[in-house]
Amino acid sequence: MKTIHRRQFLQTAGTGLLLVNFQFSELAYAASPSPAPAKSTAKDALDTWLSIDASNQVTVYVGKVDLGTGTKTALSQIAAEELSIPFEKVTMVMGDTATTPDQWLTGAAITIQQGGSELRIAAASARAALLERAAQKWQVPASSLKIQDGVVTDTTNPARKASFAELIGEGFQIKVEPKAALKPHTDYTLVGRSIPRVDIPAKVSGEHPYVHDFKLPGMLHARVVRSAQIGAKIASVDDRQARKVKGYVATVRQGEFLAVVCDNEWSAVKAARAIRTQWTPGPDLPAKEQLDALWRQMPLAKEEATQKVGQVDTAFSANAKRVKASYHFAVQTHASIGPSCAVAQYENGQLVVWSASQATHSMQHELSAITRLPKEKIRLIYLDGSGCYGRNGHEDATADAALIAIELGRPVRVQWMRQDETALAPKSPPRSMDMEAALDANGNIQGWKGDFYIALNHIQAFKPLDFPLLAATETGVPRPGNWVGFLFQNAGAPYAVPNIQVTTKHVAQTFLRASHLRSPGRIENSFANESFMDEVAYAAGADAAEFRLRHLQDARGKEVIEAALKAAQWQARPSAVVKPNARLARGRGIAYVRYNNAITYVATVAEVEVDRKTGQVRVLRLVVAHDCGQMINPDGVLNQIQGGAIQTVSRTLMEDVRWHGSQIDSVDWASYPILRFGDVPKVEAVLIDRPGQPTWGAGEQTPTTIPAAIANAIFDATGARLRQIPFTPDRVNLALQAAGTSLA
Repeated sequence: MKTIHRRQFLQTAGTGLLLVNFQFSELAYAASPSPAPAKSTAKDALDTWLSIDASNQVTVYVGKVDLGTGTKTALSQIAAEELSIPFEKVTMVMGDTATTPDQWLTGAAITIQQGGSELRIAAASARAALLERAAQKWQVPASSLKIQDGVVTDTTNPARKASFAELIGEGFQIKVEPKAALKPHTDYTLVGRSIPRVDIPAKVSGEHPYVHDFKLPGMLHARVVRSAQIGAKIASVDDRQARKVKGYVATVRQGEFLAVVCDNEWSAVKAARAIRTQWTPGPDLPAKEQLDALWRQMPLAKEEATQKVGQVDTAFSANAKRVKASYHFAVQTHASIGPSCAVAQYENGQLVVWSASQATHSMQHELSAITRLPKEKIRLIYLDGSGCYGRNGHEDATADAALIAIELGRPVRVQWMRQDETALAPKSPPRSMDMEAALDANGNIQGWKGDFYIALNHIQAFKPLDFPLLAATETGVPRPGNWVGFLFQNAGAPYAVPNIQVTTKHVAQTFLRASHLRSPGRIENSFANESFMDEVAYAAGADAAEFRLRHLQDARGKEVIEAALKAAQWQARPSAVVKPNARLARGRGIAYVRYNNAITYVATVAEVEVDRKTGQVRVLRLVVAHDCGQMINPDGVLNQIQGGAIQTVSRTLMEDVRWHGSQIDSVDWASYPILRFGDVPKVEAVLIDRPGQPTWGAGEQTPTTIPAAIANAIFDATGARLRQIPFTPDRVNLALQAAGTSLA
């Protein structure tokens, strides 16, 4: 396929004229400028979760948010199903700290599993309460009543009916019943259906209210001035040229926090560029080219056994065939397509921030520490932002806007620049994994060892989350060094091995701000485990898929692998089969995971093409078999599989934060490239539904299988083993040369 660049197109277009006209309603950009009145947010109060108006419309309030993953639709299905009302009768309010319960943060592994389960119980409690009110009103047993489309009918007297609106009165005014009877899955009419996502039409028309479009009367625009040098301090500031910019309003400085404020966005950009700031650089970061070795040498806070089975020392006897390998995962960033943004208003001692944070309730604690306002004086209202899967710059922009709004006493909009988002947003920490296995005489694994060097867990589950926001550090508010947790998950071997010893070594302090990035810990750990499983299968002379099935006892795990093999038309044979003279070598690889070794099952087969002269890798096809229990919205699950797979191909092949000294060099799409449309593989999914079984997450699980599946496919195609993410052409070439299969 010939590539035509924009410049070439314009040069060859001659006198042709292309006009593209978009016209969007101004109403889209003024969404909810006045916050809804505060209401009950007590998690055990039923009125916290839902209300019913005179038209029988049900408003559902949840603390989770929809980060573009379709959870608004799925949660609406859960509520509508349990209440026995039409899907269209549900309106969802998400992530407003003054009107929704605190359900902790939003995460793809827990939003439906945890958040949906809590909502389901609340909806079941509401259904039972409405039936009881009708029973009391008509003096009949509740067992004689039924609900259809939000209307209660007396089956002994079908003419006797009452809508939810007629029964609700002044509200429920009761507690949620934790043991409320749930609707059996055999009666489901909404759950399990692919209902179109409720957010898509307005996104297509341009009417969807993103935080970037949000406006308040009299709103000012700010840009925060920061150095791309990590740990840099302000030596001097000269804002004389910035003051000359038309629309300039103020320069705000609090310690190392520096911002310029104008009456329009473009003036704020120009003023930020005009301000003259001298920086005292921070200490050098670890040398990029030595990172893998240095990460292992950094001080440890603790070392603990993640998995211990049998007697590992005995398994690694002198007669055992031993296999060893080490794996490394790069420092990566969210690189959200749109830079982060937030709008803040401070009036009468009350701070309101419109934010795209995935953790609005925990942000109350963080903003309270930074602004020194009482938590009850801080309200966060979620609005969609650019995509993130963990903490990108949204929370930082939220704190930036809050500080400036309080300083000036006027509404303030803060939007980051591209270099801020790519260079300064939190990163995933690096990861190194050392693996060793012992094979018996029959080619079965008798011993398995793993040492995982991970960032220290700074999270205590389900408690307020502290995080080193830039504004906190700059204004002298001490916070922990990183915000990551549960990175030990999936370090343990998922296979039935008689002797296992897996150790996690918690590095005391990361050198870059660390936060969760999609499938945190699990993607790195699974890359090591599943790449190594392939290496052990090769040492045993076995087919990679058959070898996994041989060492797996979990029936659902076996089923998901077999489903992927069938869809991919896998032909059993040992890896690798290398054609000596073929420049473009093709291969297939497989990887399997049970997420957290406890929930969703995924198996992925990757088909790749490797240019043995340039080292370029193309992922041609991904076949993903997926079992997340009872599916709420199959199309939503499919969306998550496809999106997660494509994003992880990008992370696997090219994403790597670069730096020298204390300077971050990854500041734009040239210095931090991501996958382009022309390189997107075909993604096929096999959805395994389990009606009546618990519902698990579907957003973070597929990515954990992609890196190893690609690595294993590259080995199958070329005989070259890739053990360091990303698989850049240079690294592939080095591996090809080491394997003796390079054509360069």
